[in-house]
Amino acid sequence: MSSRTGALAGSLASLYEQDYALWLDTTCQLLTAGRLAEVDIANLLEELTDMGRSEKRALTSSLIVVLMHLLKYAYQPGQRSNSWRFTLKEHRRRLQELLTTSPSLTPYFDQIFADCYQEARDLTATETGVGLENFPVESPFTQEQVRDRKYLPQ
Repeated sequence: MSSRTGALAGSLASLYEQDYALWLDTTCQLLTAGRLAEVDIANLLEELTDMGRSEKRALTSSLIVVLMHLLKYAYQPGQRSNSWRFTLKEHRRRLQELLTTSPSLTPYFDQIFADCYQEARDLTATETGVGLENFPVESPFTQEQVRDRKYLPQ
């Protein structure tokens, strides 16, 4: 690596800390131009890793919200509202979008489903004041029902 290239990489690393948007633009320009030796690899790798984690966090969050609202819908029929139906529809849309744009997240969805249900169960009990023991220990909803934008428990 030349001293000029090393200095540029160092300045890009400091740019990352000072002006993230400019760092992104500069990195894209360097990649497009094929000037790979000048790219701030360390921060680029960190960003790519964070993007993957962010997608998983979004999937987890939407799954928990859907499960919470399905539980509320099933176990508090007198409280059902358009707001609950909207939240279900919106978070199912988010799940569908994530799984459509990143099908490789489907095994992750399968892997976290049971844990997300436990989290949703706990949060729903806290939010509603309905005792935790009133919600099934295992999800009464299948993964298909959770993803089905038209499914509502009776």
